[in-house]
Amino acid sequence: MEKLTFYAVSAPEKLDRIGAYLAERLSRDVVRHRSGYVLIAMEALDQLLMACHSQSIKPFVESFLHMVAKLLESGEPKLQVLGTNSFVKFANIEEDTPSYHRRYDFFVSRFSAMCHSCHSDPEIRTEIRIAGIRGIQGVVRKTVNDELRATIWEPQHMDKIVPSLLFNMQKTEEADSRLGPPSSPSAAEKEENPAVLAENCFRELLGRATFGNMNNAVRPVFAHLDHHKLWDPNEFAVHCFKIIMYSIQAQYSHHVIQEILGHLDARKKDSPRVRAGIIQVLLEAVAIAAKGSIGPTVLEVFNTLLKHLRLSVEFEASDSHRGSVGSVTLSSKDNDEKIVQNAIIQTIGFFGSNLPDYQRSEIMMFIMGKVPVFGTSTHTLDISQLGDLGTRRIQIMLLRSLLMVTSGYKAKTIVTALPGSFLDPLLSPSLMEDYELRQLVLEVMHNLMDRHDNRAKLRGIRIIPDVADLKIKREKICRQDTSFMKKNGQQLYRHIYLGCKEEDNVQKNYELLYTSLALITIELANEEVVIDLIRLAIALQDSAIINEDNLPMFHRCGIMALVAAYLNFVSQMIAVPAFCQHISKVIEIRTMEAPYFLPEHIFRDKCMLPKSLEKHDKNLYFLTNKIAESLGGSGYSVEKLSVPYVPQVTDEDRISRRKSIVDTVSIQVDILSNSIPSDDVVSNTEEITFEALKKAIDTNGMEEQEKEKRRLVIEKFQKAPFEEIAAQCESKANLLHDRLAQILELTIRPPPSPSGTLTITSGHAQYQSVPVYEMKFPDLCVY
Repeated sequence: MEKLTFYAVSAPEKLDRIGAYLAERLSRDVVRHRSGYVLIAMEALDQLLMACHSQSIKPFVESFLHMVAKLLESGEPKLQVLGTNSFVKFANIEEDTPSYHRRYDFFVSRFSAMCHSCHSDPEIRTEIRIAGIRGIQGVVRKTVNDELRATIWEPQHMDKIVPSLLFNMQKTEEADSRLGPPSSPSAAEKEENPAVLAENCFRELLGRATFGNMNNAVRPVFAHLDHHKLWDPNEFAVHCFKIIMYSIQAQYSHHVIQEILGHLDARKKDSPRVRAGIIQVLLEAVAIAAKGSIGPTVLEVFNTLLKHLRLSVEFEASDSHRGSVGSVTLSSKDNDEKIVQNAIIQTIGFFGSNLPDYQRSEIMMFIMGKVPVFGTSTHTLDISQLGDLGTRRIQIMLLRSLLMVTSGYKAKTIVTALPGSFLDPLLSPSLMEDYELRQLVLEVMHNLMDRHDNRAKLRGIRIIPDVADLKIKREKICRQDTSFMKKNGQQLYRHIYLGCKEEDNVQKNYELLYTSLALITIELANEEVVIDLIRLAIALQDSAIINEDNLPMFHRCGIMALVAAYLNFVSQMIAVPAFCQHISKVIEIRTMEAPYFLPEHIFRDKCMLPKSLEKHDKNLYFLTNKIAESLGGSGYSVEKLSVPYVPQVTDEDRISRRKSIVDTVSIQVDILSNSIPSDDVVSNTEEITFEALKKAIDTNGMEEQEKEKRRLVIEKFQKAPFEEIAAQCESKANLLHDRLAQILELTIRPPPSPSGTLTITSGHAQYQSVPVYEMKFPDLCVY
């Protein structure tokens, strides 16, 4: 060997003839099963290959690869392992210039076949599989470094390489799962364990993948998992994609997520457990990708997940419909669909919670736009096939997703967290038809309102002896929050007021409503808002006493307990001694005479309920005059306390199933229709004072009255006789003329004579001539 090596190095042009001769001898010895000569020939070839690095080695390499192929084709395991070892040595040699005409198709196929060896002897089978994995690793190392030679990434090669590696990873994982939790392998075990070796090779392959060939490396994984039915259970699938996400370059993470979403779309008609397995894999991938670059796939992820959420609800609704006909085994299938839905919600929540705030607010709007809400065609989720039950189910699912996304969201101003386009559909009566929907809406609001993490301190509705012990964190109310309450406060009060009066409320509903009032007080309340909240609490107390909605006694006592808990809280927050004294006195009397009006008693099991509330002493109730007197003495503007709170009425309420709101609307219409005269009466001219302006600003129920007035005026002009309308207009014109003359006399001295007259004629009615005065200003002429 020393002489041969010296000769080859001295005369490199002879290498191709040496290689051809050795290849001929080896081929003959392999056929004749002369293993000793085969070993000698391969050792000679290996040493020559390692010693010679000249340009003339190219023809020699062709002979060398031809001999390795001969060994791999033989049926003897020892020769196959020998050929693999020689190829691995060759793969570790760095060539000066790449050889573009050389192809490794045969070696990819042969090594992949060795990875699936089914030899009867377990030791030999393991040895052959290890040789196949090492051979694939050698092919990868030899080819991926050459940028101009990208043949290894072609689908026909990846479809052999990737499943071969996954097959070995999977087999040992099954064995490990039977034996118990695996221990970390030593260096020697790594060489002898096909699974560890295959995993390392898989990581190396993915680590070398680039933008253009990433998808070719990932798609065979889906095919393997589908073929071997590894989505249910999906432990191995999760393990594979964790390896993928951690091995690839971070900027390519969104490619993998897109592939998972595409596969989820392709398998949308599979069993629920398969879909749930794919979604859980997506969750693991998203959990890793969210820490790095996720690029343009954010909305695509949410859009696809919400689409599959709708499909799952559709399947559940159709199955339950068929189940009503008599199927027996549908309960387990319904449970499977719930597993899918929970997996989707968990994925949405985890992904959303890892996004930056600016992206999270967009996702909140995106999800809210999918929620089916009455009167808006803006929701982009197709619910035509769902029916009422399915629509309610999708509303719950979407709100649960929204709750996950909003968890931990901290906005500097409440306007950022609750813009009008988000708040309006969230507080829609369409989301009040069910107690669970109302709970989710309130919890979403709590996530967005609670900017100082006070919600945990307020958990559970109770009479707090000393609020100072809670160590509530709060800041001074900023101008943006004040303007938000002026614009949207009535909407929030209305939602709380109506939510308290629902017949299907449970204890959790009252707890969340109490927390809502407390959070508004902490985060958004100035003196004006505090007065509004107290008005709201008194209105709730009155509604429980009068009981126009025929609520059960438990719900009436629950409302009374909610009012007591909140007034106790707000009295200590604003710290007005007289106010605190009145609240404490009422609570003390209730403790002695009517404990069912307190949250600690009414929400306890087997609480004794009264037969009626009308016969109770007024000392058991919070009195408006006492509250106004106590707050007025401390400088609060208490005029509004004398005006009973009435919730705003929306167009949706007219078609909603809520009896109380429909009754309120009809009462308002009756009052308005009676207040508008049918005769020719000159409309009252009200003096504009500070109190009148204040009443105009207070918009409680005024918007609906204005709409009704406009409707009645239009109806009158359409149906009343012309003479009647003309007479009324004449009287108004005379009044306008008199008022205009008064204004002109007070402000601008008119010229000696009018500049003309104006005569108004309509049909057979003629109005008196009106003098026209002309006044000159620098850039303005007023008639």
